[in-house]
Amino acid sequence: MRVGLAQTRQTANIQDNRAAILAAIEDGADQGAQILCFPETQTIGYRVDIAMPDAPVDSDWLDETHAEIAKRCGELGMACVLGTELPSAAGKPTNSALIIDESGTIIGAHHKTILTPLDAVAYSAGTQQHTFELAGVTVGVVICYEAFRFAHTTAECVRRGAQLILHPQNNTTRPNDWKIPIHHAMIVTRAAENTVWFASCNACLPQQNSCSMIVAPDGRIQAQTQLQREQVLVEEIDIDLATRAMFRIGEGEQDTAVDDSGAMLFGDTVDRSEWT
Repeated sequence: MRVGLAQTRQTANIQDNRAAILAAIEDGADQGAQILCFPETQTIGYRVDIAMPDAPVDSDWLDETHAEIAKRCGELGMACVLGTELPSAAGKPTNSALIIDESGTIIGAHHKTILTPLDAVAYSAGTQQHTFELAGVTVGVVICYEAFRFAHTTAECVRRGAQLILHPQNNTTRPNDWKIPIHHAMIVTRAAENTVWFASCNACLPQQNSCSMIVAPDGRIQAQTQLQREQVLVEEIDIDLATRAMFRIGEGEQDTAVDDSGAMLFGDTVDRSEWT
């Protein structure tokens, strides 16, 4: 399958954000993407460093934007994971990823479950992890910090059968370049420790502390963007490589996962007969 990451610009101008989303959808479709992932909070802009925490948002505008994006995805036959926000009974909106399937139907949303201290200034937390069926594949969605720093969020998606994890992030407008190798290492680790595909999409920002990356189930980086460059990255992946072997072994399923893990760990250097 072909997976796309839309490393789009993100500003406090919601109309500009909307234009960037629609342009990236066309670009992703031209490259044959079956699933396209956008950065965290792409519609409104991250409410701490980009938009203001209390900036008013017309709920009708947000609904219309979501509907327009879903309609266009359906016309193109492309699924989408859209970083956005949704109103919450708690008062502050949730930091959410809207899930649109390839028919253009909004099938659900995931709300960021673990918030940084800055997140909590502007957003309400979600309560659970989610998986969705997109383009015939079980996909998990985790947002920025909840996946970077807390391995159990990705693992819960894999427990539910996810072979591909999509990771909208927004990292960040502040100059912390020392975080770049740390963020990249954590993205790689999430893929390798679960033996799944992990595709992380950052915004194009003036101080961008992580590339957008597609990492294979063995932990090798298959493709990545350049920092501070607006880019739609589309890559073909072999979903059958996502055996979930390491996760299954961690869950005590050695008997069924050992062959899958052996091929990944040893490649051609060890013959299967050596462990059987």
